[in-house]
Amino acid sequence: MSDLLQSLLAERDYLVADGATGTNLFEAGLMTGDSPELWNIDHPDRIAALHRGMVEAGADIILTNTFGCNRYRMALHGADTRVAELNMAGARIAREVADAAGRPVVVAGSMGPTGEIYRPVGPLSIEDGREAFAEQARALAEGGVDVLWIETMSGKEELEAAVTGAAVTGLPVVATMTFDTNGRTMMGLAPDAAIEFVHTLDVGLTAFGSNCGIGPAALVDSVRGISGAARDPGISRRPYPLFRHAGDHGRLRTPGTRRRRAHHRRLLRHLASAPESDR
Repeated sequence: MSDLLQSLLAERDYLVADGATGTNLFEAGLMTGDSPELWNIDHPDRIAALHRGMVEAGADIILTNTFGCNRYRMALHGADTRVAELNMAGARIAREVADAAGRPVVVAGSMGPTGEIYRPVGPLSIEDGREAFAEQARALAEGGVDVLWIETMSGKEELEAAVTGAAVTGLPVVATMTFDTNGRTMMGLAPDAAIEFVHTLDVGLTAFGSNCGIGPAALVDSVRGISGAARDPGISRRPYPLFRHAGDHGRLRTPGTRRRRAHHRRLLRHLASAPESDR
């Protein structure tokens, strides 16, 4: 089991992750409606170039091009039987780039939502979701990722399915949710309720936080809500600010002026390092 992420977190106040995989691939020729994951086989050179650009821009963590590479999402492209192949290819591309970086770079296996609605509202059971995520996680592990990075979750059921599915590999697991609907997820979950739910899971997370959303200010609010309700040292009383930047050909950027971006970064670092009473 890789301990690279934990080792770097123990040494540093914060880590910088990459970002904007989809938009950068559109710049590289991906067409609307196409599957980015198919490029792990069809255009591995373009995926490797994106990873290298992010590493050269200073990213400490690069996420594999596998966000939608589960059987449900890939079925939309007639590729649900290629889940293992595509995930392993994506992991190996990122692993090769990270190993050539000349410094420690974490390879995180990106695992996004299935796109399905879970019972009792929709047709998908937690067990079916868990099986799909486990299939993806095993392939990412075989491809050489250091950590499994579950992102853009919106509901308790899918978060549970993803976390427990990823746990079958024995690799560290990070999970993030997107609080983009009036300070809540699309399914109505607030940041404090999200971390309270995480505390009930049998699987311990290396980190839990927020991704995407509607901008840095909302991200600060989300992290503050998570931090204020965190109570399990095994998860972290100080949720690590492993937030992803938007990127443009390797140039890491976020919305707003430089001064405003710096202000939001200082706030996030404070939330990660301040005593609980100061949050």
